[in-house]
Amino acid sequence: MKFLLSNDDGYSAPGLAMLAQTLARYGDVVVVAPEQDRSGASNSLTLDRPLTARQAANGFYYVNGTPTDCVHLAVTGLLDFKPDMIFTGINHGPNMGDDTLYSGTVAAATEGFMLGIPSIAVSLAGHSGRHFASAGKVVEQLVERCQAEPFAQAVLLNVNVPDAPPETLGDIRVTRLGRRHAAQPVIQSKNPRGETIYWVGPVGAVQDAGPDTDFGCVAAGQVSVTPLMLDLTAYGQLDRISTWLRR
Repeated sequence: MKFLLSNDDGYSAPGLAMLAQTLARYGDVVVVAPEQDRSGASNSLTLDRPLTARQAANGFYYVNGTPTDCVHLAVTGLLDFKPDMIFTGINHGPNMGDDTLYSGTVAAATEGFMLGIPSIAVSLAGHSGRHFASAGKVVEQLVERCQAEPFAQAVLLNVNVPDAPPETLGDIRVTRLGRRHAAQPVIQSKNPRGETIYWVGPVGAVQDAGPDTDFGCVAAGQVSVTPLMLDLTAYGQLDRISTWLRR
């Protein structure tokens, strides 16, 4: 198999190194990742300047752009082959619920899916970053499952693995996205010139963390796998909005 890897933590992130090390046992690996941390970049493309792709000493390519830039550039111009699968991560921190809308790791996988390639975003759902090897073990299971029964069409999966030793992980469960309360207010301060500056506030507390959600699954020590889709159409509102427009 031929794998394309990317992330949003930057090409020198330990989770990316673990992902590359894991997948190298199953096929050819090419890494194209941002040159610096681009967490929260979501699905943004760089359209106001050209991009460059350089190769680090370890063979990883790094791009002066977003995670989406990296996958788009790799698949549509940089590589001379089409990857069989795209993996993004292993992200340092969870990407669950509403957070998936902002995640560069999920966005990079989304770009691969939009280009017709099965894509899986993998996150270590904890902030200590102690057990990337646990996420690596989950990746092994996913790849072996894909080899035994390949996807008939492109899929987009969001995987969150508890930051715990491999032997303590629970089952792999298919989940839906949970929800958070609204984000907390921005934080104001002053710069050295006395101007008011703003920092984005903390995320909201978890609101929907039922046992069938990614939040609930990870809290129970299990691995969450959430299939994602890109159709944002609010089908339940089509008739209501149509009636509203005709009034």
